[in-house]
Amino acid sequence: LPVTVTGHQPPCLYRWNTRQIALWDQEDLSMPLIEEEIDGLSGLLFPFYDADTHMLYLAGKGDGNIRYYEIGSEKPYLSYLMEFRSPAPQKGLGVMPKHGLDVSACEVFRFYKLVTLKGLIEAISMIVPRRSEKYQEDIYPMTPGTEPALTPDEWLSRVNRDPILMSLKEGYKKTSKMAFKAPVKEKRSVVVNGIDLLENVPPRTENELLRMFFRQQDEIRRLKDELSQKDVRIRQLQLELNNLRNSPKNN
Repeated sequence: LPVTVTGHQPPCLYRWNTRQIALWDQEDLSMPLIEEEIDGLSGLLFPFYDADTHMLYLAGKGDGNIRYYEIGSEKPYLSYLMEFRSPAPQKGLGVMPKHGLDVSACEVFRFYKLVTLKGLIEAISMIVPRRSEKYQEDIYPMTPGTEPALTPDEWLSRVNRDPILMSLKEGYKKTSKMAFKAPVKEKRSVVVNGIDLLENVPPRTENELLRMFFRQQDEIRRLKDELSQKDVRIRQLQLELNNLRNSPKNN
């Protein structure tokens, strides 16, 4: 099994202090499998390794980013993938145990970031971009569970035993696809000259558009004629009313 070590390279002549990460073989500690410089910052590096996915998350104190690496048994052993970036620097990080992750959302890791400036704790989820219609067994293998493998007396007696594994499949909840049905409204209609004014159906062809245009033009002309006739009738009634008021009988 590989051993990950983080630390600083001591400054030499004409060289700045650098942060480094190294990967070692437990069976041969004479020299590292790989050694890589990260940057020239001074904050301590916090390594978080996920044995289920062989992912290494590297975060620095005072940094705002978290780097992702994949650890393999063959060269190049350590492969950089990408990084999470945030403008808020972190003072420290905690992690959620595997049995507390959201398996239905393909969440494989969750950080609890202590934000330096605000005094807040921010949850950061690492989610694999997959369709979560079924349980993803390749990213959720058997993992150490909540049941202890040793009693306190056994631990004090230096008994060594592998952890009791558990499956996360029980925590998977299939997302339900509920079809939305719009409420059925009572259809109302207002028909004017053979045209339903409440039915707003757009024309599908150019001929339908022309027919609708000419129908609207005819309707506008008809309404203008009716309005003119009513104006004439109003003036007639006003004249008749004035004549009645000025007639000798009313005097």
